[in-house]
Amino acid sequence: MKRRTPKLCFAASSGGHLEELMMLRPLMDRYDSFLVTEQTSYQAAGGEIRQYHLLQVNRREKSCVPRLLVNAFRSLKIMGTERPDVVLCTGALATIPLCLLCKLLGKKLVFIESYAKVTTPTLTGRLLYPFADRFYIQWPELQGYYPRAVCVGSIY
Repeated sequence: MKRRTPKLCFAASSGGHLEELMMLRPLMDRYDSFLVTEQTSYQAAGGEIRQYHLLQVNRREKSCVPRLLVNAFRSLKIMGTERPDVVLCTGALATIPLCLLCKLLGKKLVFIESYAKVTTPTLTGRLLYPFADRFYIQWPELQGYYPRAVCVGSIY
Protein backbone atom coordinates (compact mmCIF):
# COMPACT_ATOMS: atom_id res chain seq x y z
CA MET A 1 0.00 0.00 0.00
CA LYS A 2 1.38 3.37 -1.01
CA ARG A 3 1.84 5.79 1.90
CA ARG A 4 0.47 9.27 1.25
CA THR A 5 2.43 12.13 2.75
CA PRO A 6 0.42 14.98 4.25
CA LYS A 7 -0.01 18.29 2.45
CA LEU A 8 0.84 21.19 4.75
CA CYS A 9 -0.39 24.78 4.74
CA PHE A 10 1.87 27.21 6.60
CA ALA A 11 -0.03 30.37 7.55
CA ALA A 12 1.12 33.60 9.18
CA SER A 13 0.57 37.30 8.95
CA SER A 14 3.47 39.36 7.66
CA GLY A 15 6.43 40.51 9.73
CA GLY A 16 7.53 38.68 12.87
CA HIS A 17 4.83 36.01 12.66
CA LEU A 18 6.00 35.08 9.17
CA GLU A 19 9.66 35.18 10.18
CA GLU A 20 8.87 32.85 13.06
CA LEU A 21 6.96 30.49 10.77
CA MET A 22 9.89 30.41 8.35
CA MET A 23 11.96 28.78 11.10
CA LEU A 24 9.99 25.68 10.11
CA ARG A 25 11.39 25.82 6.57
CA PRO A 26 12.88 22.30 6.87
CA LEU A 27 9.31 20.98 7.25
CA MET A 28 8.19 22.99 4.24
CA ASP A 29 10.94 21.42 2.17
CA ARG A 30 10.20 17.92 3.44
CA TYR A 31 6.47 17.86 2.63
CA ASP A 32 4.18 19.08 -0.11
CA SER A 33 3.69 22.57 1.33
CA PHE A 34 2.45 26.03 0.54
CA LEU A 35 2.47 29.38 2.32
CA VAL A 36 -0.41 31.73 3.13
CA THR A 37 0.51 35.21 4.31
CA GLU A 38 -0.61 38.80 4.05
CA GLN A 39 -0.23 40.82 0.86
CA THR A 40 2.44 43.43 1.51
CA SER A 41 4.54 45.83 -0.53
CA TYR A 42 7.63 43.68 0.01
CA GLN A 43 8.36 40.14 -1.15
CA ALA A 44 7.39 37.57 1.47
CA ALA A 45 9.92 34.98 2.54
CA GLY A 46 9.53 31.55 1.07
CA GLY A 47 11.26 31.67 -2.29
CA GLU A 48 10.02 28.85 -4.49
CA ILE A 49 7.25 27.70 -2.13
CA ARG A 50 3.76 28.25 -3.55
CA GLN A 51 2.25 31.34 -1.93
CA TYR A 52 -1.23 32.74 -1.47
CA HIS A 53 -2.10 36.11 -0.03
CA LEU A 54 -4.65 37.47 2.41
CA LEU A 55 -5.46 41.08 3.17
CA GLN A 56 -3.69 42.70 6.09
CA VAL A 57 -6.04 43.11 9.06
CA ASN A 58 -5.73 45.58 11.91
CA ARG A 59 -8.33 45.09 14.64
CA ARG A 60 -8.24 48.80 15.46
CA GLU A 61 -9.36 49.89 11.98
CA LYS A 62 -12.96 50.19 10.80
CA SER A 63 -12.15 47.93 7.86
CA CYS A 64 -11.34 44.98 10.16
CA VAL A 65 -14.58 43.02 9.70
CA PRO A 66 -14.85 43.57 5.92
CA ARG A 67 -11.21 42.50 5.50
CA LEU A 68 -11.82 39.37 7.57
CA LEU A 69 -14.77 38.54 5.30
CA VAL A 70 -12.61 38.97 2.21
CA ASN A 71 -10.00 36.74 3.84
CA ALA A 72 -12.68 34.14 4.54
CA PHE A 73 -13.54 33.96 0.84
CA ARG A 74 -9.86 33.91 -0.16
CA SER A 75 -9.30 31.13 2.39
CA LEU A 76 -12.18 29.13 0.95
CA LYS A 77 -10.62 29.39 -2.51
CA ILE A 78 -7.18 28.41 -1.17
CA MET A 79 -8.57 25.41 0.71
CA GLY A 80 -10.53 24.30 -2.35
CA THR A 81 -7.50 24.60 -4.62
CA GLU A 82 -4.84 23.10 -2.37
CA ARG A 83 -6.81 20.76 -0.06
CA PRO A 84 -4.22 20.61 2.75
CA ASP A 85 -4.35 17.96 5.46
CA VAL A 86 -2.87 20.25 8.11
CA VAL A 87 -2.70 24.01 8.68
CA LEU A 88 0.27 25.19 10.78
CA CYS A 89 -0.21 28.75 11.97
CA THR A 90 1.70 31.32 14.01
CA GLY A 91 -1.06 33.97 13.74
CA ALA A 92 -2.18 36.73 13.66
CA LEU A 93 -5.67 38.06 12.98
CA ALA A 94 -5.66 37.75 9.17
CA THR A 95 -5.22 33.98 9.42
CA ILE A 96 -8.21 33.28 11.68
CA PRO A 97 -10.71 32.66 8.84
CA LEU A 98 -8.32 30.16 7.24
CA CYS A 99 -7.84 28.31 10.53
CA LEU A 100 -11.55 28.12 11.30
CA LEU A 101 -12.31 26.96 7.78
CA CYS A 102 -9.66 24.28 8.18
CA LYS A 103 -11.55 22.89 11.16
CA LEU A 104 -14.94 23.15 9.41
CA LEU A 105 -13.51 21.00 6.61
CA GLY A 106 -12.28 18.38 9.09
CA LYS A 107 -8.58 19.15 8.71
CA LYS A 108 -5.96 19.36 11.46
CA LEU A 109 -4.97 22.70 12.96
CA VAL A 110 -1.61 23.25 14.64
CA PHE A 111 -1.06 26.62 16.30
CA ILE A 112 2.26 27.96 17.61
CA GLU A 113 1.89 30.82 20.08
CA SER A 114 4.18 33.78 19.41
CA TYR A 115 7.68 33.76 20.86
CA ALA A 116 7.21 37.42 21.73
CA LYS A 117 4.44 36.63 24.20
CA VAL A 118 6.12 35.42 27.37
CA THR A 119 3.56 36.02 30.12
CA THR A 120 0.25 36.76 28.39
CA PRO A 121 -1.52 35.07 25.47
CA THR A 122 -2.19 36.62 22.08
CA LEU A 123 -5.72 37.38 20.92
CA THR A 124 -5.32 34.92 18.05
CA GLY A 125 -4.04 32.24 20.41
CA ARG A 126 -6.99 32.69 22.74
CA LEU A 127 -9.45 32.53 19.83
CA LEU A 128 -7.92 29.45 18.19
CA TYR A 129 -6.94 27.44 21.29
CA PRO A 130 -10.32 25.65 21.53
CA PHE A 131 -10.08 24.57 17.87
CA ALA A 132 -6.41 23.54 17.66
CA ASP A 133 -5.57 19.85 17.44
CA ARG A 134 -2.08 20.73 18.66
CA PHE A 135 -1.20 23.94 20.43
CA TYR A 136 2.44 24.80 21.08
CA ILE A 137 3.82 27.43 23.42
CA GLN A 138 7.40 28.60 23.64
CA TRP A 139 7.35 29.78 27.25
CA PRO A 140 6.29 27.72 30.31
CA GLU A 141 4.71 30.88 31.79
CA LEU A 142 1.82 30.46 29.31
CA GLN A 143 0.88 26.96 30.49
CA GLY A 144 -1.71 28.41 32.90
CA TYR A 145 -3.54 30.05 30.00
CA TYR A 146 -3.25 26.98 27.78
CA PRO A 147 -3.38 23.86 30.01
CA ARG A 148 -3.29 21.31 27.17
CA ALA A 149 -0.56 23.13 25.24
CA VAL A 150 2.83 21.55 24.67
CA CYS A 151 5.77 23.72 25.71
CA VAL A 152 8.47 23.18 23.09
CA GLY A 153 10.77 26.07 23.93
CA SER A 154 12.01 28.44 21.28
CA ILE A 155 11.66 27.52 17.62
CA TYR A 156 14.41 30.05 16.85
